Amino acid sequence: MDISSVEQQRPLPVATQQPVPAEELAQRQQLIQAVREVNKSEMLGENNELTFLFDRTTRKAIVRVIDRKTKDVVFQIPPDYVLRMAQELRRKS
Repeated sequence: MDISSVEQQRPLPVATQQPVPAEELAQRQQLIQAVREVNKSEMLGENNELTFLFDRTTRKAIVRVIDRKTKDVVFQIPPDYVLRMAQELRRKS
């Protein structure tokens, strides 16, 4: 089964990683399954797929619709400019 629709970034260094609670792991598994089902249904179009990832610097979830052929981002929530603003606000505080 292809899970390429759920992007995973490199893990954080071991010193900064914290154990993930079992409930959160279960929620992640449900999210992965839901993404697989949406992508299988081609609800977003034949050439598009839904992806989720987490921005490390802002610690925000990112939802993207990606073109399967070109790998271009068709749509993203939140947009990049919002992530950059959140990153700047974090630096200033």
